[in-house]
Amino acid sequence: MSGTERAIVGAVLTILLFLVPAFVLHTSPRFAGSLGGFAFGVAAATLMVSLLIYPLAKHSLLLRSPITRLVSMRSLLEFHVYAGVFGAFLAILHTGHKYQSPLGVALVISMLVVVVTGLVGRYYLPETVAELRDEQTRLATLRSAYDRTAAALATRNVVANGDPLPSASTLIEVPILQLVDGIADLEYAIGSREGVKRMFTLWIVAHVVAAVVMYFLLSLHIAGEIYYGLRWLS
Repeated sequence: MSGTERAIVGAVLTILLFLVPAFVLHTSPRFAGSLGGFAFGVAAATLMVSLLIYPLAKHSLLLRSPITRLVSMRSLLEFHVYAGVFGAFLAILHTGHKYQSPLGVALVISMLVVVVTGLVGRYYLPETVAELRDEQTRLATLRSAYDRTAAALATRNVVANGDPLPSASTLIEVPILQLVDGIADLEYAIGSREGVKRMFTLWIVAHVVAAVVMYFLLSLHIAGEIYYGLRWLS
């Protein structure tokens, strides 16, 4: 995620999180059913459904080729992020800050979980993986340097009978103790980073589960609106 993308998504997400508790100060029970509320709801539902384009293009071999001919996977991922954040923003506006329906409350909660866990998976997990890969490369370099230094130290201290003879001056000349400290520090950092990576992987599982729940609740919400809307028209 680029700096500009992070700034935009972060700003919209901050506004979104402030909108959720705003029902304490303002409620509009009739807004959701008004023309403006209906427009916000349709736009939010459309954006939420469009979120499925990216996972379909990523995991479906049948759909990946025709989709990626029109737009790259990177662009699809960026759209996925923006559509999720702005879709949630419009959905909160659609509610009119009226959270009295258990279905509506569950839908809002699942939607927010999808957005937050999605942002964690989009930015923090790749960043953690990149840092972990960099630390593993540095660790391999230090271990290689340690092996060469240890071999050189052993060669310099071999006496005629083949027995190694420790030399304090050699230990001072060769930074082998610094290499040992560096290796220990990196091994500890890598262990911690791998723990964070496993935790973030669970966030991705939560993202998928919350998305399934959200689409199920969204389907019920849309079906209910159509049903009661048709009854009202009749």
